[in-house]
Amino acid sequence: MKGIVFTEFLDFVEDSFGYELVDELVTSLDLPSGGSYTSVGSYEFTELVQLLTKTCELTKIEPKEALRLFGWHLFEVFTKSYSHFFHDVHSSFQIFSSLDNKIHPEVLKLYPDAELPKFEIEKHESNELVMIYRSSRRMADFAIGLIEACLDHFNEKGEISLENLDPNGEAVRFRISKSS
Repeated sequence: MKGIVFTEFLDFVEDSFGYELVDELVTSLDLPSGGSYTSVGSYEFTELVQLLTKTCELTKIEPKEALRLFGWHLFEVFTKSYSHFFHDVHSSFQIFSSLDNKIHPEVLKLYPDAELPKFEIEKHESNELVMIYRSSRRMADFAIGLIEACLDHFNEKGEISLENLDPNGEAVRFRISKSS
C-alpha cells in the first residue's frame, strides 16, 4: 500500500486525537517500518490494519466509523493535492464516473506499483448512481467516507446504501441517490 495512505492516516489521527496518540501508536506497535513512512514509499497493508486497530482500541471508536472519518480526511487532502482532477468538474457523479478511466490511470503514472480498487458503474442517471467497488483490502467503509465527502464538496445531498456482493466484503455495490 502506498505511503501516502499511512502518512495521511497518522495526520488524521493527530488532527482528531492529538500527537500523543500518534506517538503511542508508533511506539507501542511492532511495525515492520518502525512507524516511519514516506508518501511515495510502499508498506504492507497489515501495518495499516495494526494502526487502525490500535487507534480504535485507544479511542473506543468502531473501526467502521474510523475508516469512514479517515475517508473524509483523505478526500480533503485529494482536493488540495490533486486539484487538477476537480477542474471543470461540477458534480460528485462526474468524479465517481471518472475513477477507473481517468483518475486511477493518472495515479498509476505517479505510483506504478499502487494497488487501486476498481469501480464499475452499473447505472448513471442524473439523481442516481450505482457502482461496484472491488478491493481485496475490503475498505468499503473508507469508500463511504470518500463518497460522503465528495457529495459534501459539491454541496450535494444524498443517501448512500451498500450491498455486499460476496461474504468477505471484497465486492460491494454502492447506490447513491441524490436528493434535491
